[in-house]
Amino acid sequence: MLRAILLIFLTFGLTATSFSQEWKFLVEGDDLSEWERLGGEATYTASNGEVIGTTVANTPNTFLATKRPYGDFALNLEVRVDPAINSGIQIRSESKPDYLNGRVHGYQIEIDPSARAWSGGVYDEARRGWLYPLSANEDCRVAFNPNGWNHYYIEAIGPSIRTWVNDVACAALYDDMTSSGFIALQVHSVPREDLANRNVRWRNIRVWEENVTPREWTSQYVINLVPNSLSQQEIAQGYSLLFDGETTQGWRGAGKESFPEKGWRVEDGILMVESSGGAEAAYGGDIVTVDEYSTFEFSLDFKLTEGA
Repeated sequence: MLRAILLIFLTFGLTATSFSQEWKFLVEGDDLSEWERLGGEATYTASNGEVIGTTVANTPNTFLATKRPYGDFALNLEVRVDPAINSGIQIRSESKPDYLNGRVHGYQIEIDPSARAWSGGVYDEARRGWLYPLSANEDCRVAFNPNGWNHYYIEAIGPSIRTWVNDVACAALYDDMTSSGFIALQVHSVPREDLANRNVRWRNIRVWEENVTPREWTSQYVINLVPNSLSQQEIAQGYSLLFDGETTQGWRGAGKESFPEKGWRVEDGILMVESSGGAEAAYGGDIVTVDEYSTFEFSLDFKLTEGA
């Protein structure tokens, strides 16, 4: 599967989001009736619209999850965490009996007060691991205040997931594995009793679902995990696909005018060479792009079968 995408610098405009829009508070007063606890045994309480999560030693990750799913939305909230622990905000997440016995899985927006400082990055909880580590955006690593309140803005529209911490653009992820799911507040597991009774606090938790207007872009690195695709921002930057996932358009056999009639095939969005017992040159040979390139950035995903 060939694609010339990644290494893109796009922009998040830091223009203020209009609060005249219809924002809905997800927690009011001490009412958590629209939420449910999943996973471990950490505790959650609410007071004056503020949710307090408290760690319990030797129990799995715990989540306070909305009882209904959310698809496209913007999420506004503030968070304060004990610097000794880790936390996160789940979006488009699920808990299914047939997946790891109901373990919560899905996109997690990181809350990381440690020296690593990856707050605002995107982790795929109980699934693929890090999708947008902040090694991809060093500017965001200094945005989080480990000793105070922090403002998070999370935007999920179609396959685009973007995050801001204290109005600093952090993650810009393009991924289509899950389009809808619950929102949840994580209390991470802790292995020792001295880390028990530590708190994570969330307040002013608001969601906007109707006709969500994306924030403008400024310079920002995009990680695109949707095969054979380009985001609007990548297209605007002049990037193009070398393989559309369906045809061999744009390719020809090396030293030939057309694409080889045998030896190659397109299947399930993948361009693959067929087995020939080591006689590839006689069976179809190498392929090259029809166009020539001099100065460029190139990226692709590839997989070798055994013996290749």
